[in-house]
Amino acid sequence: MAKKVLVVDDEKLIVKGIRFSLEQEGMEVSCAYDGEEALEMAKNTDFDIILLDIMLPKLTGLEVCQQIREFSNVPIIMLTAKDNDMDKIMGLEYGADDYITKPFNILEVKARIKAIMRRTSGRDKEAAGPKTVVNGDLKLDCDSRRVYIAGREVNLTAREFDLLELLALNPNKVYSRENLLKLVWGNDYPGDVRTVDVHIRRLREKIEANPSEPKYVHTKWGVGYFFRN
Repeated sequence: MAKKVLVVDDEKLIVKGIRFSLEQEGMEVSCAYDGEEALEMAKNTDFDIILLDIMLPKLTGLEVCQQIREFSNVPIIMLTAKDNDMDKIMGLEYGADDYITKPFNILEVKARIKAIMRRTSGRDKEAAGPKTVVNGDLKLDCDSRRVYIAGREVNLTAREFDLLELLALNPNKVYSRENLLKLVWGNDYPGDVRTVDVHIRRLREKIEANPSEPKYVHTKWGVGYFFRN
């Protein structure tokens, strides 16, 4: 079945170029040109991934991302202004999984989309190993990519789940921020380790009763992060 992609940008030439390129890959592409239209389409259609520009009419991309996160964990890639670190960090804080800076190479866009889709579909998982991790009140179902705390499902983004899954399947192993960036985002990812810190902070806010005193995802100061078994 063709993957469904929503492309959101008020620059119609950019949308047209992305749409053409993704359709050549066999994807089903829908387009929106302002924030309100994008939000309505996200509510009414189950997309596999959303490309979302930050600077949009009516609702900003950050507002759209934040509101989508209230009802969906669909992977979101933000399109940000070139070299604007604040846009990048804010996008991650509001629940985006990834970001690409403008102007971008369409080959990079396709590579990022394919990488996220591979991870969320689980095709790149090893066959061996546990499919479910249970630790106290936390239950991690790797097959369905769902997480529960005390029986209540917690809505994680694709990247947040990837981070938790990697740490939980390798309990007590400390990963440096640089290593996590390579393993979860890929060797060619142009972002820096602040991306990891933002996602760890958001993950703790969702799964920890007290994020400042975590039970599951711990920090080894000066080294990195680990999942305590």
